[in-house]
Amino acid sequence: MPILSVDAVSVTFGGIVALDGLSFAVEEGQIAGLIGPNGAGKTTLFNVISRLYEATSGHVTFNGHDLLRVPAHRISSVGVARTFQNLALWPGLTVLENVMVGAHARSRAGFTRSTLRLGSRSEERVLRERSYALLDDLGLASHAFRPATGLPFGTLKRIELARALASEPKLLLLDEPASGLTHSEVEEVGEQLRGLRARFDLTILLVEHHMAMVMSISDKVVVLDFGKKIADGRPAIVQNDPLVIEAYLGAPEVSRRG
Repeated sequence: MPILSVDAVSVTFGGIVALDGLSFAVEEGQIAGLIGPNGAGKTTLFNVISRLYEATSGHVTFNGHDLLRVPAHRISSVGVARTFQNLALWPGLTVLENVMVGAHARSRAGFTRSTLRLGSRSEERVLRERSYALLDDLGLASHAFRPATGLPFGTLKRIELARALASEPKLLLLDEPASGLTHSEVEEVGEQLRGLRARFDLTILLVEHHMAMVMSISDKVVVLDFGKKIADGRPAIVQNDPLVIEAYLGAPEVSRRG
């Protein structure tokens, strides 16, 4: 059975249709790429899964949970974490504290209670140690006690990834993790994601405009255009689909984003 099922999901904003009866499934342990031109609805779907947007209709099921019935503040507790197209780090916190925000999402005390020192000190110590270990795993330990502001963009991207991993997800939603990175950094991210999938037993749903990376690391690719699915399958098949070539891959500039 798929670990993630998106079934006939539609989202409308006034008279604008952002998603139009979208359906697809992701198997446990897969890396699935979600691609499409600017405005195709990719980030809208991420916002539905992570409960930032309400679906107009349809169902999203993850690991036996009806996600559309899960409150946004509980989404990490069922095993879903995400990164954002635009960085969403806390600039006033250290790198380690930013990662601990993700760890607190699964703790008994929670981030707010721990900030007010209402949580368990022993639990806090465990979360700190686990967060530091994640930074070390991603080659970021040297930045642990520095403020998040002023660091290179590629480093900030990895910090946000560490924060998402700190919540111990089963499903990781990555919204353009390679945007703004150099060519060598993009290749490094692709290799890193395959390694993280294996080490942390992850299923990954990836929105990305770097087509070479998506096609090289994805087990399957879902293509959207104007909120509708136009292709779904293995990368080698999808990239040769005439509708995909017309809508996206055949565009003069493949860095069209949405």
